[in-house]
Amino acid sequence: MADIDATTAGGPMDVRTRRLLEAPIVPLLLSMAWPNILIMVAQASTGLIETWFVAKLGTDALAGMALVFPPVMLMTMISAGAMGGGISSAVARALGARRRRDADDLVLHAIVINVSLGLTFSVIFLMFGRPIYRMMGGEGGELEAALIYSNIVFTGNIFIWLMNGLASVIRGTGNILFPALVICVGLVFLIPLSPVLIFGFGPVPALGIAGGGVAMILFYVGGTAAMLSYILSGRSSVQFRWARLQWPALASILRVGAVSAITSIQTNVIIGTATALVATVAGVGAVAGFGTGARLEYLLIPLIFGIGAPLVAMVGTNIGAGQRDRALKIALAGGSLAFILTETIGIAAAIWPAVWLSLFSADPEMIETGSTYLRIVGPAYGFFGLGLSLYFASQGARRLFWPLTSGFLRIAVALGGGWVAMKLTGSLSGLFAAIALGLVVYGLTILTAVRSGAWFR
Repeated sequence: MADIDATTAGGPMDVRTRRLLEAPIVPLLLSMAWPNILIMVAQASTGLIETWFVAKLGTDALAGMALVFPPVMLMTMISAGAMGGGISSAVARALGARRRRDADDLVLHAIVINVSLGLTFSVIFLMFGRPIYRMMGGEGGELEAALIYSNIVFTGNIFIWLMNGLASVIRGTGNILFPALVICVGLVFLIPLSPVLIFGFGPVPALGIAGGGVAMILFYVGGTAAMLSYILSGRSSVQFRWARLQWPALASILRVGAVSAITSIQTNVIIGTATALVATVAGVGAVAGFGTGARLEYLLIPLIFGIGAPLVAMVGTNIGAGQRDRALKIALAGGSLAFILTETIGIAAAIWPAVWLSLFSADPEMIETGSTYLRIVGPAYGFFGLGLSLYFASQGARRLFWPLTSGFLRIAVALGGGWVAMKLTGSLSGLFAAIALGLVVYGLTILTAVRSGAWFR
C-alpha cells in the first residue's frame, strides 16, 4: 500500500467529494452542520435526562455519576472526537486526492485501532476504578454508586468505540446525515428504556444507577450494528475489505488521533482535577453542584462536534486536493459559528443558572456552588467553542501543534492558577475564575495560530 498521505491523484471523484471542494462555503457548512448539531445535542441531552432520573435516587447517586462522568466523557471524546477525527481526516484526505483504494483500506484499520483502545480502557477502569474515583474525591455512598455505574459502562465499552469509529469513517466521506439518523433513532428507544431499567416496570426489575449504564450500552450496540450494516451494504463512498494491516494506514489515523487524544485528556484532566479540588474544601453537595454545572460545559462538546465533524471532512478533503486557501476559510467560518452558539448558551447560563441546576436537585449547597460556577465560567464558553471548533478543523489539516499547546496553557491557567487562588482566598470563586480565564486563553491562542497561517509553515 502506498503512503496514505501521498497526494497522488487517480480514480473517479464522487458527487459528495466534489461538493466539498466546490460548493459555497457558508451554505455548505450550514447544510452539513445543522442536522448534526441537532442530533448531537439530542444525544447529549439523553445523558442529562439519565442524570435527572438518577438524581431521584439521592445525592450520593448524583455525586457518584458526577465522578464517573469525566472518565466516560474522556473515552467518548477520544473515540468520537480524537481517534474519530483522525479516521475522518484520513478518509477525507484520501478521497480528496482520489485514492479510493487507500480510503477503503482505512475501514479495517479504523476498526482495529478502536477495538484495541476500547479494550484498554475497559481493563484500566474495571481493575483500578476504585482508586481512580477515590483519587477524584469519592468516598462512602458516592464512591460505591460510581463503581456500580462505571463497571457496567466499561464492561460494554467496546461498542462505544466501534460505533464511534464506524461513524467517523462515514463522516469522513462527507456523509454527516446517516450517523445522525442512526443516533436519532437510537435515542427514541433509549429515552424510555433508561427509566424502565433504573426504576423497574412490570416484570423488569429496578436496577438503580446500574440501569442507566445498561441502557447506554444497549444504545451503542444497536448503533454499531447500524453503522456496520451501512458500510457493508455498498451504499457508503468507502467499502470494507479485508487487507493486510500496514503502518502507513495506521499512521494516517494515529498521527492525528494520538495527538488529538492528548487534547481530549487535557479537557478531562481539568474537570476531574477541579472536581477533586472542590472536594477538598466543600461537601458532597458542592461536588454535585460543580459536577452538574460542568456538565453543561460537556454538553457544549457534542454541540461543537456537530460543527466540527463537517469541518474535519471539509478541511481534510480540500487539503488533500491542495486547496489551502479554501480550507482556511472553512475553518474560520466554522470557528465563528461555534463561538456565536456557545457564547449564547454561556451567557444564558450565567444569567439564569438555577434554571439548569434545579432540573437535577433542590439541594441548597448544590444550587449555590453550581450557580457560582456558571455565573463566572459561563461567559467564557464562547472561547471554548471557538478553540474546540478550530481544533477539529486542525484535525482535517493534520496540524495539531497549536491546539495541543493551547490545551497545556489552559491546564496551567485553570488548575495552577485555580489552586493558587484557592490557597490565597479559601474560596471556590477563585478556582472558577481561573477555569474561565483558561478557556479564554485556549480559544484565542488557537485562533491566532490558525489565522497567522500556522497550518502551512
